[in-house]
Amino acid sequence: MNGIGGSPGPADVLGVAGQEPGCRPLRQTDLHGSVCDPVLDTMNFLNEITLRYPDAISFAPGRPYDGFFKTDDIIAHIRRYIDHLAKKGSTPGQIRDALFQYGPTAGQIRELIADSLRQDENIEVPPESIVVTVGCQEAIFLALRALISGPRDALLVSSPCYVGISGAARVLDIPVTTVEEGPDGFRCADLQAAILAEKACGRRARLFYLVPDHSNPSGNTISLETRHALLDLAARHDFLILEDSPYRLVSPGSQLPTLKCLDRERRVIHLGSFSKTVFPGARVGFVVADQMVADPGGRSRLLADELAKIKSMITVNTSPLSQAAVAGMLLASGGRVSELNRETAAYYGSTMRATLQELGRHFQGDRAAALGVRWNKPTGGFFLTLHVPFPADNAALIRSAEEFGVIWTPMSYFYPGGGGEHDIRLSTSYLSQADIGAGISRLARFIEAEVRSRCEPVAAAVSPRLRDSCVPAFSG
Repeated sequence: MNGIGGSPGPADVLGVAGQEPGCRPLRQTDLHGSVCDPVLDTMNFLNEITLRYPDAISFAPGRPYDGFFKTDDIIAHIRRYIDHLAKKGSTPGQIRDALFQYGPTAGQIRELIADSLRQDENIEVPPESIVVTVGCQEAIFLALRALISGPRDALLVSSPCYVGISGAARVLDIPVTTVEEGPDGFRCADLQAAILAEKACGRRARLFYLVPDHSNPSGNTISLETRHALLDLAARHDFLILEDSPYRLVSPGSQLPTLKCLDRERRVIHLGSFSKTVFPGARVGFVVADQMVADPGGRSRLLADELAKIKSMITVNTSPLSQAAVAGMLLASGGRVSELNRETAAYYGSTMRATLQELGRHFQGDRAAALGVRWNKPTGGFFLTLHVPFPADNAALIRSAEEFGVIWTPMSYFYPGGGGEHDIRLSTSYLSQADIGAGISRLARFIEAEVRSRCEPVAAAVSPRLRDSCVPAFSG
């Protein structure tokens, strides 16, 4: 009943939280454990912080710069794809179905993607080995669900890692074994040690996930020597490599060959995405799975066929309209995504350089060492890692946004096995150079304030000379 009257109020009619009468609230403990996992809530928390502090400069979003998007281009790209189908002999009815109907589960632009991979990456695979997915995230889910068949199969990841892989593994109840990066990035010796440890526990290393180029979140790139060593290791220990590489074609300069390009034994499953290279709203990714799968009768099929079976039960197919827009952009560039992104890659290179220059300007000479600050220097991609001498946790992030007007991402989000408590991720892709300059200035003031707040209780108990040297005076 509502108030003191006799007529029922809205809460009485609908029940708790808008539910019908008699329907009790669900208990979170009765839901799958992943809904309570902090990994799945990290992006929501960052979005909440961004909305709460709209005037703050945010180095958190790992998304493309909006300045390159033109709304009218989408119509032009779809029109170009329609013309392409007509030139290939498709009837008006077939063209209509290609846009309005569900379409094949494995995708309808596989030939264009295969041609693009051949031109841009020197990856030679048949179109039938490609499955077009709803973003790269679905490709990750398909690969994990197909290849990790039980508790004796181990998923290994280079850590820190993209939250999409750890989050997908959590949803699928797949434990993750981390292979920690060293100061210079991923090392095959550490992977081999992890593989042997899994074997000693009765598990086989089935799949190893990494982002070899301009990694999210660290920004690191593995060397050509390490690429060859990783492929040799996969052959010796009989595991597959899940290569996720969305930042290569939006990075300036020449790139090292992909693992898939170097792959001679079909050890590499290559994940791709058009979210960074075309536009994220299309939500079109793909997986190259040219491995052969033998059934009990001795017949062989492509792994891509098995992934398509799983996809048919998840998303049925990838939006034909989104595929049409991506196809039109591929056709506009003659299949060369690298040419399509020449201007954007140069822009992202300039924003990365600007961020590094601003960090160097604000932490000149001995100042970085005095404050306990250091950072890596990626040559491409969207991200870099900054080490600070204090816990870079959610509480520190809120102070940074509220008191200094700058937002960043705690690196601890990206360590499935724990770690990164004193590191932050800076994304350089979404900001203008003017915002980068102002943002790094705010960040420097925040770091100095955090260091000083921790130093003053100690400095108060020592001599004035030591107290004065505890935190150098900030300039700039």
